[in-house]
Amino acid sequence: MMEKKKILLIGTGGTIASEMGESGLTPELTSEQLLRYIPDISGICQVECDQLFNLDSTNIQPKHWARIAAAIRARYREFDGFVVAHGTDTMAYTAAGLSYLVQGSPKPIVLTGAQKPIGFETTDSKQNLRDAFTVAASDMAGVMLVFNGKIILGTRARKTHSKSFEAFSSINYPVLGLVRDGRLIPYIRPEARAVPQFYDTINSRVALMKLIPGADCGVAAYLLERNDALIIESFGVGGLPTYKAGDYYDTVKAGLDAGKTVVMTTQVENEGSDLAVYHVGSSIKRDLPILEAYDMTTEAVVAKLMWILGQTTDRNWVQELFYTPVAADILAEK
Repeated sequence: MMEKKKILLIGTGGTIASEMGESGLTPELTSEQLLRYIPDISGICQVECDQLFNLDSTNIQPKHWARIAAAIRARYREFDGFVVAHGTDTMAYTAAGLSYLVQGSPKPIVLTGAQKPIGFETTDSKQNLRDAFTVAASDMAGVMLVFNGKIILGTRARKTHSKSFEAFSSINYPVLGLVRDGRLIPYIRPEARAVPQFYDTINSRVALMKLIPGADCGVAAYLLERNDALIIESFGVGGLPTYKAGDYYDTVKAGLDAGKTVVMTTQVENEGSDLAVYHVGSSIKRDLPILEAYDMTTEAVVAKLMWILGQTTDRNWVQELFYTPVAADILAEK
């Protein structure tokens, strides 16, 4: 009989570990306590626990991504796979962040959580954990998010439903596979290296601005002043407003001249940006050294910039790293 694989369960808090208090749900349970609700996991794999922190994922920051990556790095040789129990609200950001901090892992690193706490009668926690351990004990590779039976690449996940169990979608990329009745049905195995590349430096001075009709460019100027990079979520395939001659163009140019990084992306969930289509986009793409996100998710753009700016501020190197695919995060042609 084959020896069961060893999996490390990393606890970070979230709804899955929450209990009801006077002011609402608050993460209280440890990873060891979570396991007591699913004793049948012993039939899938051997599990050890590492409780890093116990936070509502609204409070998880890039420094916490680095702590999770460091915990995986410290015990990488000991385990065959990793499960990270995490809150759903920022799980897609953490999945993207780990995709850049732990690149090319031949071992599966699986994030999961729940829309309802594990102690509730109607909860998705137990099944999501079982599915996550099934994937973590398989020959899948890299950073993935497993939720409601779907396996989603870490750089392509987005929370698209706030309450229902079908919480996450894979954006501009097919799901990697499914877990049905305890069986893994793989479609795509992510590319991996023989040995993963770990990083521990991250720069969180990255801002995100969502354009709305009539928005004043002063917001962009303020964000550029206080940060090293600004991501602008524009409309449709992308562009900057021209209703007041020069305002957005001049604001972005001033930021770029000051050494800041500016990325244009789109608010539209599917199919990505294409600045070359309309004048409002083609003029800035032609005249300014901005970056374009194409089919990347906003979560991946945020995390990738934080990782890149943690390595370099050289504009040419930033551009090269941004357009170099990591975990299939960008597929469109430049």
